[in-house]
Amino acid sequence: MTGRVFSMRGKGLALAAGCAAMLASCGGGGSSSPPPTGAAPTPTPTPAPVATCSLRARQDWALAQLTEWYLFPTLLDTTVNAAAHATVDSYIDALVAPARAQSRDRYFTYLTSIAEENAYYQQGETAGFGMRLSLDASNRLVVTESFEGGSALANNVDRGTEILEINGASVSGLLATGGVDALVQALGPDDAGVSRAMTVRDQSGVQRNVTLTKTTFALDPVSDRYGAKIITDGARRIGYINLRTFIDTADADLRAAFAQFKAQGVTELIVDLRYNGGGLISIAELFGDLMGEGRGGQIFDYITFRDSKASENESYAFHPQPQSIAPSRIAFIGTGGTASASEMLINGMVPYLGTNMALVGSNTYGKPVGQVALDRPECDDRLRAIALKVENASHQGEYFTGLASTVPKSCRATDDISHQLGDPDEAMIRTALDFLAGRSCTAITSVTATATASTARVGVPGERRLLVPDVPRSTKERELPGAY
Repeated sequence: MTGRVFSMRGKGLALAAGCAAMLASCGGGGSSSPPPTGAAPTPTPTPAPVATCSLRARQDWALAQLTEWYLFPTLLDTTVNAAAHATVDSYIDALVAPARAQSRDRYFTYLTSIAEENAYYQQGETAGFGMRLSLDASNRLVVTESFEGGSALANNVDRGTEILEINGASVSGLLATGGVDALVQALGPDDAGVSRAMTVRDQSGVQRNVTLTKTTFALDPVSDRYGAKIITDGARRIGYINLRTFIDTADADLRAAFAQFKAQGVTELIVDLRYNGGGLISIAELFGDLMGEGRGGQIFDYITFRDSKASENESYAFHPQPQSIAPSRIAFIGTGGTASASEMLINGMVPYLGTNMALVGSNTYGKPVGQVALDRPECDDRLRAIALKVENASHQGEYFTGLASTVPKSCRATDDISHQLGDPDEAMIRTALDFLAGRSCTAITSVTATATASTARVGVPGERRLLVPDVPRSTKERELPGAY
């Protein structure tokens, strides 16, 4: 049998339709017959014949699912010769190439492991060094964030640390000979036990050698170090929250943060999504609920499928929670790494706040569509297929080139790695505080998205860009851009 979940990088339906993924259920996970978990419905799956897990059988199964569910049926090339492709992945890439050429599907449709994705979305389980990497305009490889529980932070490799060498190979040399993918390969596979000797330079200028080992750890969606706090700006109290990813375990963290904001009478917010690649629609909707006090019953989002699947369409109305507040002004921090469920959340608040909200930083990735999760358990195959679009209450949802041209106000700012996330002196946060205080700023210039997965991860040409492969293949590479 084939099961289906929605997300925004797509929720089982990912947008993943629920969510960067936006997933239906949004974002991710689910079993072979997952229950509804968010805005996106879970329709009855189409039975698949019992077959071997041969390459051709898996290719034929993928084609059948895309033929039934793909959001852009006229942009699906069903004439592709399966025999000409040595992997299921390359076959899927060829099938959706017409949509990719129009920047409608920048590697959002892909094959992944059911077990791997469920572990990520349900527990935040991932294997890695526990750090997020980026390249600046001079191609310096710099740590933008370190995750609690990972080897990097345990070795004092944190935000602002520059990596000079990996196993004796210089970063500059790797880039010169093989580009970004050479760097990605040098960092090794995402398997527990993989170690790399690195030469690093701390922000103080001290150079040292460290050995980092990839371990399996549970990602904390809201950092206990800086993820949620109240910033005092003059006589005003501003609620700050940094969400790393939209996964199930974010529920408790978000509720705790907003309970704190509510208890302190906070009505102005900074929502920091600068590296958030998306995830579950259900968590994006919960986040909306927590900013929806007094809006019960009003529409937050519409989920729409292709005409042949119109019976799956639905809308989601605000469901205020005990921790909900009614924000008067919100500054959303975003970059080219901000995608899917993150963009869904920002776009969902536009009809209600208008010019009382702003996008701060740079233009976002541009993913107003979500995936469904189509499962073939006997092969541990989950096909994440773009199957739905997401719109706000005003039916706005065509932001394939990012949100800079959609959000009524924007303020350009650069990612300041000389300060920790959550620090009011950090450039993006400082600009967000300026907007909330009514001070002037320079608007963000929109840029045109391209068909590659990585290009839009930089918000302004020449500025810092997250280190992502040209063709992401794992759930983590899509939902946690730049994480290793």
